[in-house]
Amino acid sequence: MSNLPNCPKCNSEYTYEDGSLFICPECGHEWSGESEAVHNEEKIVKDANGNVLKDGDSVTVIKDLKVKGTSLVVKIGTKVKNIRLVDGDHDIDCKIDGFGAMKLKSEYVKKI
Repeated sequence: MSNLPNCPKCNSEYTYEDGSLFICPECGHEWSGESEAVHNEEKIVKDANGNVLKDGDSVTVIKDLKVKGTSLVVKIGTKVKNIRLVDGDHDIDCKIDGFGAMKLKSEYVKKI
């Protein structure tokens, strides 16, 4: 049996090597051995106090935040349950009662 890695996209075991690339014949995904290691590293998201956040955590807003495009303000102390971490500048995706779906920056929240 070969020691080639499974496809990171579809987890197929039928990968093959072509020069410096690995190729999956089932889904057509191509990757290099170096980029696989980079994709396996998770981005660590921390709140304003340095606590590590993860999906499903509850947080509290530590600063009044204006909602872009409206005259609404998310007040300090607003509790947000069941956050989801995403890539980007605004790295928290959540739903806030009275406001709906929203993205927040982790630097403006603290873990409960």
